[in-house]
Amino acid sequence: QVQLVESGGGLVQPGGSLRLSCAASGVIFSGNVVGWYRQAPGKERELVAQMASRGSTNYPDSVKGRFTISRDSVKNTVYLQMNSLKPEDTAVYYCNCRAGLQYWGKGTLVTVSS
Repeated sequence: QVQLVESGGGLVQPGGSLRLSCAASGVIFSGNVVGWYRQAPGKERELVAQMASRGSTNYPDSVKGRFTISRDSVKNTVYLQMNSLKPEDTAVYYCNCRAGLQYWGKGTLVTVSS
């Protein structure tokens, strides 16, 4: 049974930083495509960071230069470092892994507010 468990969300002031973690069981992140998505109230889920099996990364312009995805193969964990956070980054953030099938975590809430 595959499980992805996100952690690290919370309340942060504009300009602050957070690091999200996604720990996996039942699937190996290395060798598969992993990503972080977010969904704000009333909006569609959108990709914010993706890492291909060989390690190349992809970011939309809205977060490029502020967000960084990384992977720890030993811990089988994926991270999302988020810097210079803005109120519009407020959303539920989901971890995703494509390993034949698509797997999703349950999400972690990030709120950027003063």
